[in-house]
Amino acid sequence: MHDGALAHMGGLLERATGSGLYCLDVGSLDVNGTFRPLVEGRGWHYTGLDIEPGPNVDIFTDDPYKFPIGPDAYDVVISGSTMEHVEAIWLWLPELVRVLRPGGLLAIVTHWQIVEHRYPVDCWRILPDGMRFLFDRTEQLSEYDIRIVSGTDIVGSAIKWAN
Repeated sequence: MHDGALAHMGGLLERATGSGLYCLDVGSLDVNGTFRPLVEGRGWHYTGLDIEPGPNVDIFTDDPYKFPIGPDAYDVVISGSTMEHVEAIWLWLPELVRVLRPGGLLAIVTHWQIVEHRYPVDCWRILPDGMRFLFDRTEQLSEYDIRIVSGTDIVGSAIKWAN
């Protein structure tokens, strides 16, 4: 996690209300900190998922486009400082939405500009129109909040349509 990501994610999570919510953090490996305290501090249940086992990873998957989780399993799905490292983000984002329950919150913090930082790859910088396009492509999200929030960071959140 980079500086500022924790504060940016905290702002996005204000959109979700309720206690005892279940939150999935995609890209949770503890490299420079985690969102776990932020989530658990709200009284929510935290689960970390990553493609690499290690600290702060509760669920390991070797396929970043197919999680070993059933559909509609989480009230909140978050991802910070991860999207730029996913090769096929157009396949990855629908998987985040698949495991999000209808009416649930999707929250992403990533970069719109920053120096190259491979971990293990560095593929994307996302602008608001690009994030909106990816959200639209899922055909399941609404109520977007997509903003550049710093000289390097962009945030995006949306609500999954209720069935």
